Amino acid sequence: MACKSCVAFVKEALDEMDIVPVKVGLGEIETKKDVTDEEKRELNKKIKTVGLELLEKKQGVIIEKIRKVMVDYVYHSDEKPIVNFSTLLSDKLNHSYTYLSNFFSEVEATTIEQYLISLKIERVKEMIILEEFNLSEIAFKLHYSSAAHLSNQFKKVTGLSPSHFKKLKEKRRIAIQDL
Repeated sequence: MACKSCVAFVKEALDEMDIVPVKVGLGEIETKKDVTDEEKRELNKKIKTVGLELLEKKQGVIIEKIRKVMVDYVYHSDEKPIVNFSTLLSDKLNHSYTYLSNFFSEVEATTIEQYLISLKIERVKEMIILEEFNLSEIAFKLHYSSAAHLSNQFKKVTGLSPSHFKKLKEKRRIAIQDL
């Protein structure tokens, strides 16, 4: 689960099934009693309607934990961490970065770095659309060394400069208003 609305949806699904959770957090569920295979199937069916799924295998759990750390880093961490991301990830998951990186690449067919960049660029798009911050502020909030670095990475991933992306959004808004 990558967002608070996902957590709320899962809590609601558990409540509908009379399963009492001890903890429902981003990427994990802990229940008071053991859940039967049938209940797991039913819960999985409910949460799949919003694009979620239960992961019980160790590899799925580790991948979800890696994703959770990345989402927290991109969406919930305004201050630049004291350590680099690889150290942060290793410390949070108690595994070497090499192990986590190789494991993630095998399962996801992309590297942690590329996934993190994609996640950051999606966040940049959201922040540009919301118009709450200028590019320098966005670069600072997302731990880029400069607005130029952010712009270069944005263009490499999207094929557009951040300013061009913003202009496209504005053109689209005008076009919709004209209808």
